[in-house]
Amino acid sequence: MAEVTPQTKNATVRHRSGKPDMTPLVDLGFLLITFFIFTTTFTQPNMMKLNMPDNETGQRSKIKKSNSLTFILGKQNQIFWHQEDIADVKATNLKETNLTINGFRSVILKKRNVAPNPENFTVIIKPTDDSPFKNLVDALDEMEITNITHFAIADLQPKELAAYKERTLMAIK
Repeated sequence: MAEVTPQTKNATVRHRSGKPDMTPLVDLGFLLITFFIFTTTFTQPNMMKLNMPDNETGQRSKIKKSNSLTFILGKQNQIFWHQEDIADVKATNLKETNLTINGFRSVILKKRNVAPNPENFTVIIKPTDDSPFKNLVDALDEMEITNITHFAIADLQPKELAAYKERTLMAIK
């Protein structure tokens, strides 16, 4: 509502504009804010589906080395891979690659194409303590991109850790 000031007889007449009441505008502002909050689509969190094995049987499935591939994620974005039994892993068996389309992804696709049972091809990802977390996330993204449904994140076995350390020393020299 506009405010009206009373005039006195002896006072000079001044023309003042009325002061508008701002209460309805504040109400309108809050209504607009509420409208935009309720009509805004918030971003959905991006999550990767994780398939877990059935634990009811209590049996572990045997993975053949010809139908699996093991990646060791090292420090400074080093990635090594092998397709050996753990007892047979040596530093000379570890082949180095990187997290690019022509590296990590092409190794997975080539090995899956020559696997005896491609639909059950398994990738085992073994990050070292020195590995950046980003490399593990990138490796999991590659599992999604290449449609690998059978993969595992596992700890390095002592024989693999020794081969990894020896291989990184060989790369330095």
